Amino acid sequence: MASDKSFVQFALDQLKPVSVTCKPMFGEYALYKDNKVVALICDSQLFVKQTEAGKIFAGSIPEAPAYPGAKPSLLATEGLEDPEWICELIRITAKNLPAARPRKKTGAKKKESRANVAAKKKRSK
Repeated sequence: MASDKSFVQFALDQLKPVSVTCKPMFGEYALYKDNKVVALICDSQLFVKQTEAGKIFAGSIPEAPAYPGAKPSLLATEGLEDPEWICELIRITAKNLPAARPRKKTGAKKKESRANVAAKKKRSK
């Protein structure tokens, strides 16, 4: 079941102080901070990625997978009611997640393969 857009907007409004961006993903939403996925919104619930520091800060909130087969996340939906708390959890999570890996450029790969084809043609002549 896709997330309700009013819930997504509410979450973004609560997280405005931490400059989170949101991208639709597979019918749900990924929340980014510092180019890192820090949380997912699935079925109108907020799932924050787990980090040791985030778990310590969050205390005893429930854990659950955002979707079948996913790693458990911190189920922080109720924390959205406290903007200071949820913003701090997102800050801690972003700070403690590893840097995003640079993506490979597919265009460069295609150019290489064309160059390889041209080189092979020259060698075969």
